[in-house]
This record gives sequence, structure tokens and C-alpha cells, in this order.
Amino acid sequence: MAIPKVSSSLYGTSFLSPLPQSKYFHSLSLTFSFPIPAPRSLFNSSNFRAPLRWERAQIQCSKREAPPDFDPKAGISVYKPKSYEVLVTDAAKALAYALDDGKTRLEIDFPPLPSNISSYKGSSDDFIDANIQLALAVVRKLKERKETRACIVFPDKPEKRRASQLFKAAFDMIDGITIGSLDDVPSGPVATFFRSIRDTLDFDFEDDNEGHWESNEPPPLHVFINCSTLELAAVEKYVEKFATSIPALLFNLELDTLRSDLGLLGFPTKDLHYRFLSQFTPVFYIRTREYSKTVAVAPFVVNYNGALFRQYPGPWQVMLKQADGSYACVSESATRFTLGETKEELLRVLGLQEEEGSSLEFLRRGYKTTTWWEEDVDLELSSAWRS
Repeated sequence: MAIPKVSSSLYGTSFLSPLPQSKYFHSLSLTFSFPIPAPRSLFNSSNFRAPLRWERAQIQCSKREAPPDFDPKAGISVYKPKSYEVLVTDAAKALAYALDDGKTRLEIDFPPLPSNISSYKGSSDDFIDANIQLALAVVRKLKERKETRACIVFPDKPEKRRASQLFKAAFDMIDGITIGSLDDVPSGPVATFFRSIRDTLDFDFEDDNEGHWESNEPPPLHVFINCSTLELAAVEKYVEKFATSIPALLFNLELDTLRSDLGLLGFPTKDLHYRFLSQFTPVFYIRTREYSKTVAVAPFVVNYNGALFRQYPGPWQVMLKQADGSYACVSESATRFTLGETKEELLRVLGLQEEEGSSLEFLRRGYKTTTWWEEDVDLELSSAWRS
């Protein structure tokens, strides 16, 4: 059954589509000649020791599709979704597996818009609206598989009211869905005072949809979307109040970006990650990045793209982007790769890694190769976010 057609973006080109030639491998084409007897052989590091040649060619890769009895714990050798419909289907499958395994703290994170629209170029409303549509699509796919009702939790009442007006038809198409906001958590007199001022300035009056998607029964799943770093503390309070033993899903919050603000002046402390965010298991995760490496021969700069990928219950995988826009797995692990380890794995496969322990390696990597939330293992209440 097709997902609700709330926007054609769900059926259009996905963020994994190839970028224009001018944006990638400008004057350089890389040649890699390594045998691919079967998809699983991609994980054998011995297949990537062919010398780098500066001439036109492309990475060779298996075109086989996964067999019907494909083991989801085995990982994916090549990933190239044709549209966002495929992405949300894969995300819903991973979420269903995690719920079946009894996971209650969950995370889904993938780019909500195509790769040629970065978070700096695109409008914030574009990202907000895309995340709402994608969340609804995942919820509907999950309901088709498990008959699971969900509550979509917005950052505040104005955001909730705006979404109920723009996506009323989409909400109506999903049976049993409810909506809420972080403002539903009882607060003290000071917070209530400032909230009343905000509501007045936002003209937060009653609308026709007020109370339309509510239920007296608690939902079996809470989905938090479009929250900022400042609102993470409110998410924690909401979970403690309404979802102590109920699954909670952080949907496309870009937690790695939000974590970097923790501990700064005016933001929550780092302890929020140690005690709360560390409990959330990534069930569907795609973090794409563009890299460049200077070399001593022409063309002197090598541009390459990669991604850190995870589809539960499969392993964590480092993926290298190929000329046809697909992502081929080059390394996998039962635990999460750090951002530095992801880049090192890509360099190793490309044959661009310096000699271990050399001065060139130190000059490129520097003294610190991990972020604070990646290295402070002993302070974490849970290691679920790494698993």
C-alpha cells in the first residue's frame, strides 16, 4: 500500500542521487580494480589493496539484489534507494525490528532533503515540513506492519497548530494517530509566565483542529520531531512524565549536531547526553559527508564522498559513494564508528592513508581525533547509542 501522497518529494529523487559532475570528482576520476565475487566479499579488506591509478575508470561493484531470505543482521553491501519512499520503508522495517526486540529508546536520522540542498542553503521551514511528512510516512508504514499507534510530539503548541493546519489531510489518513507538544508537560510558575507571553506574541488562539487528534488511551509510541538543542531538556522531561516505559523515537533531530552545543553558554550541560541521549539506539542512521585530500601529484586534490550507515539489526557500516550514486560498504563493526574512524576507513580503501605513526599522519589528523561525546565512555549512563 502506498504511503500518503502529502508531497511529491517522497517519490522524487532521494538525497543519495548523484550530484552534478561539477560538484564531485571535478577533474579527477579514480580507478579501483578489486574483485567482487559476491556482495559479502566487500567486507574483506584484502580486496582493497589494489594500487591507485590516475586514469579514467570507476569503482566496480556487485549489482546483485538481496535474496528474499536475506538476513537483516548481515548488513548491506550496496545501498542506493531510488526515492524517499524506499528510505521510509527501510526506516520503518528497522524500527519494527527494534520494537520487536523490546527497545524503548530509539533514533532515526537521515537527510530529510536531497544532498544538493544543505542545511545552510535550504529554508528552515523546508526542513521542518519535510521531517513532518517523512515522520508521518514512517508511522504509516509501521502501522501497516505492526498496527502500532503513534503520537507525534512537536516542540511547542504553535508548531503543533501549524502542522495540524498544513497536514490535516495526512493526519486524517492515519488511523489512531495523535499529536502533542512539549508544552503538555506541567511546568513551574516562571516557565508558565514566559510561555504565556510567547503564546500571546504568536497569537496562539484556539483553532478548528484543537483536540481533533487526541485520545484518552496512551499511545504505544512517542515520536519527537523538529526539536532544537534547547528543547532536548524538555524532551527528557516529557519522556519521564509520559513515556517512562513506552518507546520514544527521536526522529531526524541530527543529534550529533545538537550534542556539539551541549555545555556551551546558554545551552543544557553535557550531562544531558551522558544520562539521557546515550540511552537512544540508532535503528536507521545515515550520515553523509564530503571529504577532500591533498596529494603530491596532479590533480593535487582528491574529492570523495562517504557515509556512516546503520539499519537495525545490522552492523554499523562505512560506505563509499560511487560514480553511479550508490554507496558500497567498505567496513563494518558491531559498535559505532567515530567520525574520525569513518574518515580513516575511507582513506584506507582509497589508498590515501599515510604510513601509521608518521609525521604526515599526525599533521593531517592532529592531536584530537574524537569528539567529547565519543571519548567520554565512562561518564555515560548507557552505551546504547554506540550499539
